Amino acid sequence: MAKLFNPLQVGAYTLSHRVTLAPMTRLRTTQPGDVPSAMMADFYGQRASDGGLEIVEAASVSVQARSYLGAASIYHDDQMEGWQAITKAVHAKGGRVFLQLIHGGRQSHVEMTGGVDPVAPSVVPFDGVAVTKDGFVPASPHRALGIDEIPGIVEDFRAAAQRAKDAGFDGVELHAANGYLVDQFIQDGTNQRSDSYGGPIQNRVRFLRETLEALISVWGAERVGVRISPSGEWGGISDSDPEATFSYVASVLDSYKIAYLHVIEPRVKGDDTLHHDHAPVATKYLRKHFSGPIIAAGGFDRESAIAIVESGDADLVAFGRHFSSNPDLPYRLKHDLPLTPYVRAAFWGGSEKAYSDFLTYEESQALETRTTVDEAENA
Repeated sequence: MAKLFNPLQVGAYTLSHRVTLAPMTRLRTTQPGDVPSAMMADFYGQRASDGGLEIVEAASVSVQARSYLGAASIYHDDQMEGWQAITKAVHAKGGRVFLQLIHGGRQSHVEMTGGVDPVAPSVVPFDGVAVTKDGFVPASPHRALGIDEIPGIVEDFRAAAQRAKDAGFDGVELHAANGYLVDQFIQDGTNQRSDSYGGPIQNRVRFLRETLEALISVWGAERVGVRISPSGEWGGISDSDPEATFSYVASVLDSYKIAYLHVIEPRVKGDDTLHHDHAPVATKYLRKHFSGPIIAAGGFDRESAIAIVESGDADLVAFGRHFSSNPDLPYRLKHDLPLTPYVRAAFWGGSEKAYSDFLTYEESQALETRTTVDEAENA
């Protein structure tokens, strides 16, 4: 049996397999208020498995942190019932579920931030996008955070972590990837500060440390993960020496003994694959700097997932696109069954169609059998 389907201890939890649901922004909350919808509870419940790990889509920690209309948030009481329905659905099937926490930083628009300018470590030219009632639109001009504002954002992360705990999650993941605020502080293409949060890498990871410590204060390190994207291109992010930068980041995270390090391979950008034949590179060089479990994400299929876990460069593999259309993906991968194609047009918002209406393999086989019988009887 391939190690991909073997048990593994991840932080405080023993998982029965290593096929993880990746966080995917699907824009299915109820508006106004970013309230988790019933179809979201269906979606996550369908994809839960006994002893499996799901990482729920990025939830904004404040109004200022929002980037996309319809995306998740966790900053007010009216959202809690929806989040509780999601955790109950996953736990009913014996699964574990972490919530990813995010601040969008400069990747936003004044319609999403309550009318105030998006914020970033520094003002750097940026031609990214946000999502408003008008769909994808250019991001609003951003401003640099004052050093006195940073503790308030750290507190927003802590408060969101507490809400996640109250909602019944098993842990939280800090979104430090894809060019959002934490990543903007880490990488020198977006962080041009000259104070204690900028300059050398030791300063640029200060915001990462402070937000991580806020999450740990609520959960303990064994129930907190961190996601990074070395050499990622989403969000106009860049660094002059990404391998050195993220090797240092991995070493810092290792010192906290967190539950896991979640690494997006640079061959993907958001929901697109940039380099189809590009072998994983980030997990390979990060492995020697991080001693805990590593989750690899980005462009994996069954063969490459098995290979990277067997190599030891990663311990788990996160799937997004294939999991979106295959609610029983761990079962299909274990038994080498055909996969239902994903529907790209349904990724960024919509209804239950091509979201929570996909069938498991057993359900599709039963439907096929019934259809064959009905056709024979009506012949």
